[in-house]
Amino acid sequence: MKQIKFAVLLVLLFTSFYNYAQQPPAGRNKVKVTGKVFEKVSKQPLEYATISIMAPNDTKVIAGGITNPKGEFEVAVAPGTYDIKIEFISFKSTEIKQKSIEDDTNLGVVNLSEDAAQLNEVVVRAEKSTVEIKLDKKVYNVGQDMIVKGGTVSDVLDNVPSVSVDTEGNVSLRGSDNIRILIDGRPSNAINVAEALRQLPADAIDKVEVITNPSARYDAEGGSGLINIILKKGKNQGFNGTFIASTGLPETYGLSANLNYKTEKLNYFTTGGYNYRTNEGGGKTNSEYFNEDGTTKSYLDEDRDTKRTRDGFNGRAGVEWTLTPTTFWTNAINYQKNTGEDVDVINYNNYDAARAFTGASSRLNNADTGSENVEFTSNLIKNFNDKGHKLTADLSISRNTDDSNSIITASPNFNTTLNDQVQKQVLLQADYVLPLGKGGQFEAGYKGSFGDLNNQYVITDDLNQPDPNLSNTLEYKENINALYTQYGFKVNKFSYLFGLRWEDTNIQVNLLDNNDFNTKKYNNLFPSAFISYEISDQSNFTASYSKRLSRPRGRFMNPATNYSSNINIFQGNPDLDPSLTDKYDIGFIKRWDKVTFNTSAYFEDTKDVFSFVRSPTGELVNGIPVILSKPINLGQEQKFGFEFTFNYTPFKWWKVNSNFNFYNVKTTGENSYVDVVTGETVVQNLDNQANSWFARINSKVTLPYKIDWQLTGMYNGEQKTAQGKNLGQLGINTAFSKDVLKDKATIAFNISDIFNSRIMKSYTYLENQTSYSEMQFRKRQFNLSFTYRFNKAKNERDKNAAPKNDGGGEGSGEFPG
Repeated sequence: MKQIKFAVLLVLLFTSFYNYAQQPPAGRNKVKVTGKVFEKVSKQPLEYATISIMAPNDTKVIAGGITNPKGEFEVAVAPGTYDIKIEFISFKSTEIKQKSIEDDTNLGVVNLSEDAAQLNEVVVRAEKSTVEIKLDKKVYNVGQDMIVKGGTVSDVLDNVPSVSVDTEGNVSLRGSDNIRILIDGRPSNAINVAEALRQLPADAIDKVEVITNPSARYDAEGGSGLINIILKKGKNQGFNGTFIASTGLPETYGLSANLNYKTEKLNYFTTGGYNYRTNEGGGKTNSEYFNEDGTTKSYLDEDRDTKRTRDGFNGRAGVEWTLTPTTFWTNAINYQKNTGEDVDVINYNNYDAARAFTGASSRLNNADTGSENVEFTSNLIKNFNDKGHKLTADLSISRNTDDSNSIITASPNFNTTLNDQVQKQVLLQADYVLPLGKGGQFEAGYKGSFGDLNNQYVITDDLNQPDPNLSNTLEYKENINALYTQYGFKVNKFSYLFGLRWEDTNIQVNLLDNNDFNTKKYNNLFPSAFISYEISDQSNFTASYSKRLSRPRGRFMNPATNYSSNINIFQGNPDLDPSLTDKYDIGFIKRWDKVTFNTSAYFEDTKDVFSFVRSPTGELVNGIPVILSKPINLGQEQKFGFEFTFNYTPFKWWKVNSNFNFYNVKTTGENSYVDVVTGETVVQNLDNQANSWFARINSKVTLPYKIDWQLTGMYNGEQKTAQGKNLGQLGINTAFSKDVLKDKATIAFNISDIFNSRIMKSYTYLENQTSYSEMQFRKRQFNLSFTYRFNKAKNERDKNAAPKNDGGGEGSGEFPG
């Protein structure tokens, strides 16, 4: 199997370079035909419009190309007289007859109009690929993916190339959770991002952008890159929308609506949804304890059964106002409210050295959870001309609460926990873009982010008194001011983008119960550089560098103890420092008629990397040592990897997307702690080097009777850690869908984790203990959904959108030229 994969890879690479070698050189007998293709009504650039150059009165194409994200094209052809045809699906084509081309010729702006006669064909022909590969990012179109129907944003992200979501909802990119998640170009303001993503319905998402090496216009936060989640914003004229109802097993049901009403000046849009979800999971930890001479002392088997229910409402309403033909103002309010119950049952079975049963105990953690998030956003765009000269301003104000109250019963002990969090966030941002000359562009901007988090955490004992060793009140304040500038330009086939970002950070971490005040102030410069070489209209080579930063947040900083298990506990570290990463990336992309192939090699060098370490606390529970897991600034981490993304459409009825990522991680560092029993300092050497890999393949087939079938498989390879190893993990999902009611509605049925195999399995090796653990956050699920559309084609593109950035305040991220 490995030989077959390697052979296929060689064939793809050979074909790519062979096609490049076969292209005629651009000599003195070649001239350039350039221009732009826009949509006539909205004046938006049309990406992937096709340009065909033919001999007069002949249908054979002599030369051709496609437009870039800015609607621009460039085609090389010998001097002569030609017919030129510009086309885009569902639009009327434009032909220029008998055009004499003797020198470099600019056709100017070609405006295409919607072809009403083709609207019925749009459903079949205009469907975008689920995954679009671009030079500096990958774009995942959620509406084309049946697997996520009736699911959540976590389900969406788990189907995105290069991205994976573990069983606890934590998101990673290229095997690293050192990332930044944006929503409409702005950082997520949720206190618990993983939980917030599990509550937001997939139906509210338009697309997801994965940017592995962001430029200076983006926040420096996120050592391994950015994930930008773009919410739906209706753009079609008149009143239209979509309703979706879903149900599933374990007990899950929901109802959501996406509506918009657009006039010449105003566009009202709203998204609302109610959902009830049940996640059943479980796990186990089997531990073996040793005497000082290395012989077995005892065994402990810890079995866990979990059930989490969530009852939530998500709402979003806004209006986009066209103040003038060049000025657009959008205001929106986002509201999210969730309540739930977590039931966690742990059974402990004790055995002696001979594996003879010695006793049992149990622990019940019954928790009520709740969260409420409110956010107001405002975006103003002023276009000074139609060439990209513009100014944008953004404002975001949010307030988020997250509460959890639990009763822990473990005979003879009885505890209660209270965890109340309130976070307030204000974000200000301004961006200015000025095109300079042919293919040049200057950008500059400011961003201010001001946050305040108050977290009260209380654990009471049997007498209902707070435990001073486990309870605390955390006050976390974070103020960040940033300035950036960057300049991009194009010289022949080379495009360049150089930028510099400055961020000033002021953080206060205060433990109010014991008057422990800690202030961290630092400022950093973050340079970035990108170079792109256009080998041909269908292939490009890129190289990039950026410096990134990761600030410790959330549970990493909070010293509150996770008390769901009284022998395996977790505690945050308020003294963590940020880590800095130097990122290098080289990439190659090649497009054929039916194939798009993208490969990249990347290297990341991180200082003061965060790492979780496990060490004994010296305490015993029923003779079992308590193990503490805690994040520290370990030392240095170097990561080198290769990634391949492959889109293939062998037939109109079959599409295949695949992604493969292999990487090597080398970590150097040590951790020291004081042995409570002996009083001696113990030094843990945590140097580690490991290889791992990740693969995903997605197949979508149109069966007879127009039934669509989608099958997705993913595998996370085994990886060695400093204190053990994580085993491989396989997951397979499938879905079927059928259009009904004259294509106005769709019925979809999907199964998540068909074989119930998405289980995190790991080994941990400590000095006096070894453990084997399994954890499954969500077991196999079945889901049935019904989608109804009115006044809206199934895959209709946004035809009347205002010429603004899709992703909000962070910019488009495209190369200049």
